[in-house]
Order: sequence, then structure tokens, then C-alpha cells
Amino acid sequence: MNEDLKNDQISRVLQLYAKLSDGYVVNKAEEAARYGVNERSIQRDIDHIRNFLDEDSERTGIVNSIVYDRMAKGYKLETLYKIWLQNSEVLALCKILLDSRAFTKDEMVEMLDKLITCCVPKINQQRVKDLIRNEEFHYVEPRHKTKFINTMWDLGQAINEARYIEIDYYRTKDKKTVHRKLQPVALMFSEYYFYLTAFIEDEEVKKDFDVLNDSFPTIYRIDRIKSLQVLDKRFHIPYSSRFEEGEFRKRIQFMYGGKLQRVKFRYTGTDIDAILDRLPTAQILDDENGAYVVSAEVFGSGIDMWIRSQGDDVQLIQ
Repeated sequence: MNEDLKNDQISRVLQLYAKLSDGYVVNKAEEAARYGVNERSIQRDIDHIRNFLDEDSERTGIVNSIVYDRMAKGYKLETLYKIWLQNSEVLALCKILLDSRAFTKDEMVEMLDKLITCCVPKINQQRVKDLIRNEEFHYVEPRHKTKFINTMWDLGQAINEARYIEIDYYRTKDKKTVHRKLQPVALMFSEYYFYLTAFIEDEEVKKDFDVLNDSFPTIYRIDRIKSLQVLDKRFHIPYSSRFEEGEFRKRIQFMYGGKLQRVKFRYTGTDIDAILDRLPTAQILDDENGAYVVSAEVFGSGIDMWIRSQGDDVQLIQ
């Protein structure tokens, strides 16, 4: 290809790219006539633009593609998805991670660095780091100082494959380590800690439960799991009886076990929205000049702790 032809092709590709970027449809026959070339040349130009977009996605974090629109009888540029989070989104996630206080300081620093490096364009990485530097420096790690991320992943695999597990679990009420064979069903996070929810089959153990034949699983703090073995044996829970993590999460406070119940209370504080956010199943039954009567379906004894924490703003209605 001589220099003039090469320059003509470069100019043509740039003009086609500009046209696509402006939202216009490129028709091969029309463009071939416009530039005095055959349609195969225009197709090669489009392929060059496609290759450029594929390579440029690594720089911009945006995956664009040229697709054929049958109705418009031509090619157009579409943004398929964005592979990078926005700077503000990464900052928000970093703040949430720091506030969770769920991990050791070494783990937290490593995760924050990876999140910023992988998800923020290089030009903005230092700015995000500056915004979290003070909070990261003063980060207070949990007192258990346990690294459990790999254990949590193994539990997730067992849940996904419906495999029984056996654990040695440190129980704080009597300072003993107990052995349990479980059907794991969900991983959850609440108030600084990650939890495993699982069904237990041992009738000898279950006889001490507050609620016999409870349809809800027992709850284990993952950092207190001293050993874990994932068994080859699988369990089966009928679809109609499956554990719905989202529904369970709406009804539990502080991850305390116990029976499913309905509570009714009067709220006289200044922010009813905070109450409704805290108790997703809550319903306002009455508004008595700013004193709200609220009913909520909850699971476990954690609701008692929450009510006591609200002081005079919440009065339980018997």
C-alpha cells in the first residue's frame, strides 16, 4: 500500500469512527460510494475500529462494540457495559469496608489497595487513597484477630454444592469447643461479623433449642469456627422448603436465635425512617401526632436488645 492510499484509509477510518461516536448509523454501500471504494474496504475499516475498541476498553473501563442494526440497515456504536466502577462508587465501597471493621488490618489494607488499583483509572487512584488515608491509618481491627476469608470461601462452595460440613466451634456461653455436623445454607454479615446459617440434624443437640422443630437454621460466627471439613455427602432441601436468605435477613436483629414472633411498639423519636430501615418488615399501624405505633415480624431475641437500646423513644406494647 502506497503512502497516499494509507493516508486515505486512516482518514476514512477516523471519519467513520467519528460518525459512529456521534450516534450515526454507518451503511456500507453508502460509505463505499462516498469514498469511492468497494464495500469490502468499508468492512475492513469497521473491523479496524472494532479492534481498537477492544483494546481501548482496558484503558477506559468501558466496553463498546459495533453492532449491525437490521432496521436501520447499518452499523452503530453501542456501549455494552462499564468494567470500571466510578471514582465515587469505589470511595463509597472503601468507606463501607472500613466501617464494617470485619477484617484484620493487614487484610483490610490489602483489599482496599486492590479495589483502588483494579477499579479506578490510574490518574485518580491517589485522590481516592488520600480520601481514605486517615481512616485507614486509625483502623481498629476486630478483637478476635482471625483471618477467615478462605474458610468463608470453602463454606460458600459447600453451600453452592449442598454438601454437609463438620465444624469445631468455640461457644462463648460456656467457653467450650463443640463439634457439629451441619447443612450449610447461607453466609451473612451483621454488626462487624460474618455468620454461617445452617441446619443441624443431631436430635440430642436440638433438644436444648429454645424452639423445637424450628424451620429456621442455627447461626454460627465464622471467626469462631476452629476447624472445617467439607464432606462428600450431599443433602437435599425441597424447593418449597428452601431457605430464603433475604427474608430471614429482614427479620433478624444482631444475629440472635429464637422463635419467629411479632412485636408491637410505640415510637416517639424524631426519625421514623431509621426505624423502618432497621426493621424491614415493620408497618406503621397508627400515627398519633408524631407518636407512631409500629408492628414488625422478627426472628430471635435480638429484638429485645434493640428495643432496650432505644431508651425512652421505644415503648413495647404488650
